[in-house]
Amino acid sequence: MPSDPYELLGVPRDADETTIKKAFRRLARELHPDVNSHDPDAEEKFKAAATAYEILSDSERRATYDRYGHEGLRSGGQAPNFDGFGNVGDIFNAFFGEAFGGAFGGGARTGPRQGEDVAVAVEIDLGQAYRGARVEVTFEAIDRCEHCHGNGAEPGTPITTCDKCGGNGILQAVTRSPFGQVVRQVACDKCGGEGKIPEQPCETCDGRGLVVGHRRLEVDIPAGIADGQRIRLSGRGHAGERGGPPGDLYVVVQVALGDGWLRDEDDLVTVTDLAAPHAALGTSVEIPHPDGDVTVEIPAGTQPGAVLTVKGKGMPMLRRQGRFGDLRVVANVVIPRRLTAQQRQALEAFAETITPEQLRNDDDSMVGKLRRLFHR
Repeated sequence: MPSDPYELLGVPRDADETTIKKAFRRLARELHPDVNSHDPDAEEKFKAAATAYEILSDSERRATYDRYGHEGLRSGGQAPNFDGFGNVGDIFNAFFGEAFGGAFGGGARTGPRQGEDVAVAVEIDLGQAYRGARVEVTFEAIDRCEHCHGNGAEPGTPITTCDKCGGNGILQAVTRSPFGQVVRQVACDKCGGEGKIPEQPCETCDGRGLVVGHRRLEVDIPAGIADGQRIRLSGRGHAGERGGPPGDLYVVVQVALGDGWLRDEDDLVTVTDLAAPHAALGTSVEIPHPDGDVTVEIPAGTQPGAVLTVKGKGMPMLRRQGRFGDLRVVANVVIPRRLTAQQRQALEAFAETITPEQLRNDDDSMVGKLRRLFHR
């Protein structure tokens, strides 16, 4: 149900026109986005306040409302309608001026404009991420037309003042608001806000001053970069308009780790298969590594899932030069299958010598693992 306009503006029912106007000005300033940015509903609240003001500032509407309420306004065709004007900024402009209303948007876009950013993806392998690399990227971007030097005119031909806007680049548009007609400024549709038109448009860019170009760049990838991280190259994006600076280029790095590798921040994680006898007796294994094979010592009695850590053999740390993460090797103890008769005989003889004490895991029992699994 619509709010009572007197309550919304905070004025008594016998308030005069000056009191109503002052109340609306005060409320409207409170709802301005510069001082009310924490409230996402500020614009809707302002519209409600403007509706209340439109009712109470019009003597005929006010009398109808005092007698019959909102229903009387609707049935009599006097209900406020905000569909006939551009945006809330138009109302602010009419009441407070362009500087105050401009925060809600609208108006002409003139002057230099920075170019948009460009994003391009590049894929590297684990070795390149470990050592760092220089890769080539290709992409399309908007460039300044070199044929006309960005002014949109065929070289040697004049650029004339726009006859529609008189060289201002802006036009005045009249819209309806609760306060009558509102005059606001919009970009000239003939010259695009430039104020000037080339007499003979550039044949290369068709008068736009900009063209789509194909670029090829070499990008330095720092050692230790992770999958999904971005590299920003300032000023390598789309060209700006009307003399504005270019945007930036963002290179999104995708790191293909390959089979058998995981990454946990700066640590590298891999799995090595161990035959049960080797895990029991202890051995050493060679782990392929971007910096060359790494020898990992497997202590006797290594259990399935045990993690063996080699310090300093992980990824380089991006922000800590000369520092590295660790290499973590997970032991996957494998039970041999398809035994020969000799192997079976040897294992049977060995099995007869095993004692319960030798099967006890001093570090953690299976029951303890199950308890943690079901109670975490």
